[in-house]
Amino acid sequence: MVAAEPSGDLLAAGLMAELRRRHPDMTFTGIGGERMSAEGLVSEVPMEKLSVMGLVEVLKHLPELLRIRRDLARRLIAQPPDLFIGVDAPDFNLGLEKRLKAAGIPTVHYVCPTVWAWRPKRVKVLRQAVDLVLSIFPFEQDFLRRHQVASCYVGHPLAQDMPLEPDRDAARARLGLAVDAPVLAVLPGSRGSEIGVLSQPFLQAATRLRADRPTLQVVVPVVNARGEALFAAQLAQHAPELPVSVVRGDSRSVLAAADVVLTASGTATFETLLSKRPMVVGYKLHWLSYAIARLFRLVKVDHIAMANLLAGERLAAELVQGDCEPDRLVAELSSLFDDPERVAHITRRYVQVHRELIHDTNREAADAVLGLCVQGASGR
Repeated sequence: MVAAEPSGDLLAAGLMAELRRRHPDMTFTGIGGERMSAEGLVSEVPMEKLSVMGLVEVLKHLPELLRIRRDLARRLIAQPPDLFIGVDAPDFNLGLEKRLKAAGIPTVHYVCPTVWAWRPKRVKVLRQAVDLVLSIFPFEQDFLRRHQVASCYVGHPLAQDMPLEPDRDAARARLGLAVDAPVLAVLPGSRGSEIGVLSQPFLQAATRLRADRPTLQVVVPVVNARGEALFAAQLAQHAPELPVSVVRGDSRSVLAAADVVLTASGTATFETLLSKRPMVVGYKLHWLSYAIARLFRLVKVDHIAMANLLAGERLAAELVQGDCEPDRLVAELSSLFDDPERVAHITRRYVQVHRELIHDTNREAADAVLGLCVQGASGR
């Protein structure tokens, strides 16, 4: 199994736990994070080495990424596993999966690549590289069927795990926050590159917002000690006077405690939807990556935030590239703090979406994976 970032680590760990429950002697190797390691994965390199985002940004890491993938492919072909599961990270995993499948190793890709939105020609590679896609969002199934990609919709485990009505007061008590003062959750991403780019506009926006709302409590969740250190450096540089509560490893409580969320695009927007909290989404790429994406029209959807895609409407403002600046962010955040009717509408829609997404994901994913293992064994 190979995962490249915390969201994939979470998905893989849940699947691993269900597989081990049924087959206690099952072993796992590959690349993963803390959660996968806790479930028994022997990780060959630190997961953070794979966590690179963007087109231009990946170039300086490309030689090492290619070496890691080449070495891993050689080892797995020399000692074939019963199954390989690539968890998201399509730029790394699809090439690896293609080599392994050609060598007779059954392959699964967990999380459909966003081929319906970004670089759609990759669907041809997906069809060649994998025996099965485990998709986590319902709208992906029609696309995969049209392109003759074998798939199984399993939902996302967070939809089953997270409550339909998060307890704001309990979350604030758990985090030591005042119950009667407003809370802004700030999520500048989990990758080091995201934290480095987004912390400045996010923290400057929070500083200006607090100047207008002196009782505002600002809370930032981080994934691990590395993320905490990276964010601390950004805070010291860009907003040293801003009081911030940093919470490690408990983004769920932070989101539940919040009135409004300022977040990077990505899995965090999905978790914020499941927390029923109104959000503003900001994102920046390297200027050349953004220019290439626009020039070649690589993005094929109306929304970049998964929360908006699932809701079918732009409930969260999306401020990208030049729009992701403090003044614009503050204006959008203020409108959420000051418009309870709008927030109530957003909350109702998020509850509706959440209900539709609930699946027993780990069980369904394990059923599909073990079914493929049986097919592979009978084929051999």
